[in-house]
Formats: sequence, C-alpha cells, structure tokens
Amino acid sequence: MKTLFTSVLLFFAVVFAHAQQGSGVITGKVIEKITKASLPGATVRLNAGSRYTVSDQTGDYEFLKVPAGTYELEVIYMGYQTQKQSVTVTTGGNTVVNFVLEDGAVSMNQVVVMGDRLRGQARALNQQKNKSNISNIISSDQVGRFPDANVGEALRRVPGVTMQNDQGEARNIIIRGLAPELNSVTLNGDRIPSAEGDNRKVQMDLIPSDMIATIEVNKTLTSDMDADAIGGSVNLITRASPNGERVSATLSSGYNPIRDKALYTGSFVYGNRFAKSAIGMVLSGSYNNQNYGSDNVEATWKKDNFGNTFVSATDIRRYDVQRVRRSMAAAFDFKLGKNHTIFANAMYNWRDDRENRYRMRIDNIAPTYNANNEITGYAGRVGLQTKGGIDNDRNKMTRLEDQRVQNYSLRGEHLITSGLDMDWTVSYSTAREFRPNERYMLFRQNNRTINFTGTSDFPVYNTTNFNANTVGLNTISENDNLTEESELGAKLNFRMPLSVIEGQKGRLRFGGRLRVKDKDRNNSFTKYTPVTAGLIPNLGSIPNIYFDGKNYQAGEQYVPGLFASRAYLAGLNLTNPAVFKGEADPTEFLALNYTAKENILAGYLRWDQDINDKLSAIAGLRVEHTRINYTGNIIEDEEDLAGTRTSKNNYTDFLPSLTLKYQANDDLVFRGAFTTALARPNYYSLTPFVGTIAGDQEIDAGNPNLDATYAYNFDLMAEQYFKSVGLISGGVFYKKLKNFIYTYADRAYTTSKFANDFPDLANPIPAGEQWEFQQDRNGESVDVYGFEVAAQRQLDFLPGKFLRGFGVYANYTFTKSKAKGIADSDGVLRENITLPGTAPHMLNASLSWENSRFSARLSANYTAAYIDDLGGDAFGDAYYDKQFFLDANASVKVSKVARFFAEATNLTNQPLRYYQGTVNQTMQMEYYRPRYNLGVKFDF
Repeated sequence: MKTLFTSVLLFFAVVFAHAQQGSGVITGKVIEKITKASLPGATVRLNAGSRYTVSDQTGDYEFLKVPAGTYELEVIYMGYQTQKQSVTVTTGGNTVVNFVLEDGAVSMNQVVVMGDRLRGQARALNQQKNKSNISNIISSDQVGRFPDANVGEALRRVPGVTMQNDQGEARNIIIRGLAPELNSVTLNGDRIPSAEGDNRKVQMDLIPSDMIATIEVNKTLTSDMDADAIGGSVNLITRASPNGERVSATLSSGYNPIRDKALYTGSFVYGNRFAKSAIGMVLSGSYNNQNYGSDNVEATWKKDNFGNTFVSATDIRRYDVQRVRRSMAAAFDFKLGKNHTIFANAMYNWRDDRENRYRMRIDNIAPTYNANNEITGYAGRVGLQTKGGIDNDRNKMTRLEDQRVQNYSLRGEHLITSGLDMDWTVSYSTAREFRPNERYMLFRQNNRTINFTGTSDFPVYNTTNFNANTVGLNTISENDNLTEESELGAKLNFRMPLSVIEGQKGRLRFGGRLRVKDKDRNNSFTKYTPVTAGLIPNLGSIPNIYFDGKNYQAGEQYVPGLFASRAYLAGLNLTNPAVFKGEADPTEFLALNYTAKENILAGYLRWDQDINDKLSAIAGLRVEHTRINYTGNIIEDEEDLAGTRTSKNNYTDFLPSLTLKYQANDDLVFRGAFTTALARPNYYSLTPFVGTIAGDQEIDAGNPNLDATYAYNFDLMAEQYFKSVGLISGGVFYKKLKNFIYTYADRAYTTSKFANDFPDLANPIPAGEQWEFQQDRNGESVDVYGFEVAAQRQLDFLPGKFLRGFGVYANYTFTKSKAKGIADSDGVLRENITLPGTAPHMLNASLSWENSRFSARLSANYTAAYIDDLGGDAFGDAYYDKQFFLDANASVKVSKVARFFAEATNLTNQPLRYYQGTVNQTMQMEYYRPRYNLGVKFDF
C-alpha cells in the first residue's frame, strides 16, 4: 500500500512540474432567475475543442488549464432557456462567469413556464442525465409532492428500491434485491453510523424528508466512492447556503384512527448570504410527534412426525406507540477569494420511540392424537406480558428507545494552479441507541386446554374457562440497553486535466480515504422476585387492563386479553430490597455485549477520458485495506463470564471498475458499467458468542469465520430525455456475489442439534422442546439479475389546457436470484434457493395534475413477496409478503407565499405480513390503518 501511494505521488510530482504555462481557469455559478436557486447538473460548454463541465450540487462549475484567449461559454439545462456569454482568460488568472437562467420547458414548439413540481423534476433529471454513473435523483421539490414523512418513504418511489417497514414507516432499504447490509447510506458523502446493536443498517425513518435537499441513489460505483455498496449507495444531501435570503416554514396536524390520536409536524428553513456574499448560511429544523400503534398477530408453524402441520406458538399483540422526531441542521460556506472555499456542515437527529406492548402468547403447544395419528386437540402454556418502563419525564411509563445520530464535517475546495485542484474533508459521526429502565411483567399458566378456531391465513387459539385468579406471576424484569457507534473520516482528492486523445476532454483524479470506526454494546438485565410471596399472587389481584377484539384490525376473533396495567408496572419499587430481590440474569445480556474497532484505509485512481464527441469512458482502481479488532464475552454454563476473547483480522481488496457513456444525441444516453464492490460482515455476527433467551425459546450464535462478500456487477442503461422535462429509461443488470452472507434459521432446533453444534457448552434446550436458532453464514455464490424501466413526463402533448396539466411517474423492476452453497439443517445443499431480500416485482405509479395554483397526486407502490430468512428447510423459510400502498395528496396556493396541503397515506390499510413456507401459513400480520394530515407551508 505504501509503495503504491509513493509511486503515485512521484508520478504526479513530475506531471505537476511539467504543467503547461500560459493558461488560466474559468469558474462560476449557474442559478435560476425566479427563485435564485442553484442549478446542479448544468452542462457548461466552452467553444475550444470538446471542452465542457457539469455544475455541482451548489451550481458551481470549473474549467482547468484553459489557454489564455477569448471564448464563448454556453449553458444547457433541460427545462430552461440556453444562455451564452463571452469570456476572456488571462494567464494564471481565475475568470468568474455566472449564469442566471430563465425557465422555459419546450412543449409543442412553444416555451412553457414551469410550475413548482416541474422545477424540481428538472433539477433531478438534469443531474441524473449528466452523472457519470447509473443513478436516480430525487429533489426536495419532488419529495414534497409525495406524502412522505421520512427519507425511507421517499426512497420507495425510486426504481429498483423497496423498503422494509417498522411500525408502519419505511426503515430498511433494499436496492435491486440486495439486503440493507449490502447497501450504504451517506450524508453529504460522509458515512452515517448505525444506531442498532447487531448490524450496519442505517434507520431511514430516523431522518425527516424535509431536512434533505436531494437524494442520490447510486446503482453503480466509481473508484472515488466507498466500495461497500454492492446493491447501491444512497447519498442524502442537505441544504446548501442559498444565493439570497430564504425563509420557509411548515405547520401541519393529522389523525391516525387506529388509536384515535393526533399527529403534529413543524419545520423551518432560514438561509442568507453575508459579507458581500462571501459567507453563506442555512439553518433548518424539523419536529414531528405521532401517537399511533399497531395490531399484531404472530405464529410459528411446525410439522410433526405424522405429516400434520400445526401452529406451535402464537402471539396476539397490541402496540401503543409515540414517536417524536427532532432534527436540526446548519451549513456554512466561506469564500476565501476566488480560489478557496471552506464548507462546514452539522446535522443532529434525535428520535424518541415510546412503546407499550401487551402480548398474549400461547406456546409449548402439544397436540393430542387419535388412533390414526390425526390431531384432535391441543394443550399449551398461556402467557400475558406487559412491556413498559418507569414513570419519569423521559420514559413516561413506556419502553423508551432514544436514538440519536450526529454528523459534523469540515470541507475545503482549493484551486492550486490552473491545472490542479484539491478538495479535502474531515468528518465525525456518532450514533447511539439507549433504552433505559425497560420493564417486563409476565403472568403465565401451564397445561391449558386450547382450541384452534382459526385458519392457516388467520391462525388463532382460544383458551377455555380462563380465570385470571389462577394465572400466576412468572417474571418481572428491568433492563438497560446501550449501543454506541462513532466514525472519524478523512478524504483527500486531487483532480487535473489529462487526455491522451487530442481535442478531447480527459481528467485524472486520485486520492485517499481513512475511516476509523468504533462500536460498543453494553446491556444489562435484572430479574426481580417479590420478597413476600403473596405480594403479587395472580393477575386478577392487581390493577389490570382488558383489551377485547373490538376493532382489532386482523379480526375481532383476536382478543388480546387481560394484562397488568402499564401504570402498575411503572410504579413497582423494584430497587427497594425490602420489597423486591433483584438478581442479574447474565443469559440475557452477557453474550450480547461486545466491542468492535474497524479501520479502513483506501486509495484510488480514476481516469475520465472522452473517446470522441459521443463516447466517454471512466477507468478506475480502488484499493481498500480493512483492519478489524473485536472483543466478545466467553460464557460458561450459560451464565458465567469466564473472560473475553479478542479476535483480529485484516485483508486488502482490489476493486477495478470501467464505466462507458454514449451520448447518441442531446437527449439520448446509453450507459454501461463493470464494477466491483464488497460487503463486510456485521460486527456482532463476527463475535464468538452463543446467546440464549430461554423465555422466548431463542438462540443466536456468532460466527467468527465469516468472510466479506465480494461482488462483480454489470449494468446497461438507456435514457431518453424530453425537453419538456421528462424521461423514459430502461436497463438490465447482473451481479455475481462470492461468499454472500445470509441468516440461517432453524425453527425446529432440538437439544441434540445444540449438543452437536456446541459440544463444549451447557445445553439449555429441554428434551422434547423445539427452539429457534439463528446464525449468519457464508453461502458459496449468488447470481442476481433483472431489468428496470421508468417513465416520468408531463402529458403536455394532449389537447386542451386541462389535459396538459396531467403528469405521470411510473417505474417497474424485475429481479431474480439464484444462490448456491446453502445447506439445510441436515447439512444437505438446497437447490433453487433465492437470495433473501430479492423481490421479483417492484412497481411505482402516480398520476398528478398541476396548474399555477393547484396540484394533486395519487400514488401507488407495489412489491411482490420475497424470501426474507432461510430456515433449516423449505418449510422453515420466512417470506415477506406482497405489499400494495395507495397514497394521495393535494395542495393549493392561496398567495405568493402560502400553500395549504392535505395528505393521506396507506389508504389500503396494508399490513406488514410474513408467511412461513407457503403463502397461506401466516407468520406475522401487523396492521396500522391509514393516516391523514393537513397543513400549511410558507415560502418567503
């Protein structure tokens, strides 16, 4: 690695020493006339050979090493009128030429003034058209036209993207059928750490959509980008300093009928420039408070030795949730003359998730049989559990999940000479999830006769002759969970002209990257027993709450039942030794705690070369060296800490790439790419642990032998743009993954299997019981391929002013995969297995109508069922069922600065549903009901 960097530096020292004299630089900014907003993705052409460049996110552009003389500059921007200016370049000078464009989309050979929606679409499509890689762009104006509360909701509109939900909100991103761990998320190009304890997933529902200016979904990588993004890389770009004063504010309130609670949202933006425009600033904030919940049913299916299939465990759950998001951001830029600019960015996201869960669980279900081995009845164990927390200003008698993500960065852009520029970034990010004073109270009764009165689609057991006075206390517990992750990052990039074809543009980029990551999980768990046996004799003798099946979204046959009230649970004085005896339960946390350190050092070369006026190529090589040091606990006899084990590993990856772009004409673009990428295992997956949760009959195990996944990617894409601001595109992709990581799950894990897998550990599984076992493992390889098509356009070719107000936005993605090297619970390789997360069909469609005052949109999103977790065999596989969402929104402009809007989401009351093995064996179904929102937005 050191030899490589030394050689590179020597090479560029020679090139720099022989740089041509007699040249200068042209720089400037492209903005629009009406709103003064910067226009990213503008094509700026210089009438000197094939010289051109593209404006960046802030509308700035730059030409290096331009021979002294007089030229003509031309700016082309879809949806805006082309503009030209004359420019004179002096030796060693930096000539500044700014452009102010007037909007005017061309329709039926006429110039049409664009509305707000079309302006946003123009910004997105111009950036997408001029990007060097295959990508999709969403601007803040487009996000605002959909009823999307968080970034995850906005991302589900992108071709090839589907989201996994949590409490009805989009959280985990899947790109082209690849799991969240195979994708990366950045904020202004800096990595966002994960607040979750056992994976690298970034919670997309943590960041409000109104805090983001642009969302980039990069589906192919270039060598100057981080390599750990096999599926794709999502870059969230916050607002940059405006070109003049800007004030914006939003206030709204809504309603969620599932709990008859109100929703509240507010946001603001203020930006301006000072000191003769040398200093820019933008401040923004967002607040969102939702009270809602969900109705949830879960089931585990089992097949006995006689071929009978039955439900071996089932839950009926009621969730009451309050989710409060707070987000603040600040961005500054300081222009230190013409050649140097310093940028400072900060963003702070804080979400409180308060939850009470009431769970009725029937497990340990044993069938009774007749002489023909047919099931005639069942007996099982009934448990009624309340989840909550202490009663203080933070917990408020709920389970509090406090998640905070912070990002701070300092960046500089410097023009060193007329033939060399440099930029650098130093960033620091942290993520934390803290769950303090989380309490559980479980009452349980064994050997109950139960009747199965449901179907496979809607499984339900009923207990007979239930008497709360005979249901005794089982456990009271309190836990504190803390996960923290931090990342210190640094980048250094250089760029210089270098062309081997006379008269054609060529650029060479090179640089380095450092990432220093630390992650730590530190949980504790204490069980409490009343000192006096008669203090809590049974469920019927304490303050309780009863939930019947009325309005239960899965059906009124589901009756959650009777539970300890949350106020009673919160009020228990567990720390008083005269009332309760507390004892730490190491089985619940020792195996979960770990410390991980990961250092990544990277260097790259990227060469952009135009072959002729139509064809250009980007060749690159990235080298990433990874060094990992992680520490886990050594557990003996299931609960004794025998010490810690530290494992170290390091490896180097070489990642070549080649991207081609063919500009057939001004509006037709063909792209092709060969790229390589990798995915590192989750920290926790590498720790040498075995975690047992006896109460839930679950076992998780680490796998220190996991290898990183390496991928070869091939992409082809065609894009036809319309001067009236529209697009039709289509493309194919293929990915070959080596050593892919999947979650192996055996839902019939017995004492003999545990003894075989972990012969040195005490066996926690009683004879005759079947638990659930999970472990991340490497498969041999997987092939992922598919195609995607997309269209968005204003229907301005239709006759009449009313019909021309309609617009369409639609995309469809087909994905298929085939995995090799996955064994069943008997060690036999399985055939025809798909990669978990590969949804075969994804479809988005929306129909909109807009004029100068009013706009409305109806949006649909469909994702087909796909496998989510691999079981010990086909019967144990878990599938994420198909989903269809229908949303609607409308707005009306009542003055130059004010607009009222209305939104309705999840009009189909789409549940989150999993099934096991076959589609009619429901594993989970969770309902949220629609949500409605009304508000007003001000722009000054």
